Amino acid sequence: MAFADPVQLIGATASPYTQKMLALLRYRRIPYAVTWGDVATVCEARGLEPPRPALLPTFLLEDDGVTAAVCDSTPIIRRLEEAQSQRSVLPGDPALAFVDYLIEDYADEWCTKYMFHYRWHFAADADKAGTVLPLAMNPSISSEELAAFKEHFSQRQIGRLFVVGSNETTAAVIDASYRRFLTAMEHHLAQQPFMLGTRPGAGDFALHGQLSQLVGFDPTPRAITHAISPRTVAWVDRTYDLSGLEPSGEDWIKLEAQPASLSDLMQEIGRVYVPAQLANARALGAGDKEWSCDIDGAPWSQRTFPYQAKCLQWTRERYAALSQSDRARVDAFLDGTGIEAMLA
Repeated sequence: MAFADPVQLIGATASPYTQKMLALLRYRRIPYAVTWGDVATVCEARGLEPPRPALLPTFLLEDDGVTAAVCDSTPIIRRLEEAQSQRSVLPGDPALAFVDYLIEDYADEWCTKYMFHYRWHFAADADKAGTVLPLAMNPSISSEELAAFKEHFSQRQIGRLFVVGSNETTAAVIDASYRRFLTAMEHHLAQQPFMLGTRPGAGDFALHGQLSQLVGFDPTPRAITHAISPRTVAWVDRTYDLSGLEPSGEDWIKLEAQPASLSDLMQEIGRVYVPAQLANARALGAGDKEWSCDIDGAPWSQRTFPYQAKCLQWTRERYAALSQSDRARVDAFLDGTGIEAMLA
């Protein structure tokens, strides 16, 4: 598929994945045109079939003269790299690129639990989101329309907390995980400005997308972040537009030279994300509609998702594709983090 100039996409200001991709496009100096709106509505107006499911952001890509609506940020990043290699967000070292992929996957699939939980679990956060999100789509709707939309939308989203596993039992687990994540970020950003060196990788932009909401929109996690990791707050603001950064190949720090603080982030991935991925895959293989396991010493149950099982499969495929020497380097780096169980 080809990319138009400018790249066309449909997004929402409060969508973490939209913010992930917009920050990446700005850094890579790829011209873009974003339409703020509902994917189905915009696609219908343009005579396009919306993707299923219709997720944000949705890119309008051309293939052999035919435009299609496509979503899923991770493969789109790789397509962008194929179309334009300058200012790449993918490390050239395969072992380092694999670690970058782990960070991106964790941000997209686990850190979004932080975002969705805080936004709809707490009354003040839900009230703000229920009011502002409809206005972000159309600031000119009437007060009557806003009130009706807020009631319907808020109740629907609060009712969907179970989708990410958020409930009264797991709330403490999610909160503790977020605080450990912030502590790891605070320590790591004290060592270097991005996850893998002095230039951003895809994992940086995935983290930025989720944190753009946790820091910039939702009041409860914003207060927590300010208290635990002011470096993260500043990092989110800075990563919003890195178009002025001039990267070089030497800006990636070798895997063997990464500070110990990066291992702290890997430890959190192994502690919470890996058991969830393994339990979900087992449940899908057994045909179970829900999975259950202990995460961080507490019971966790959640709907089984085929997509998360695909994420696990893709991670394992990338690991298997590494050369024997690069796999050994990754193994040495991940030793003791708990991530090893996901790669078996």
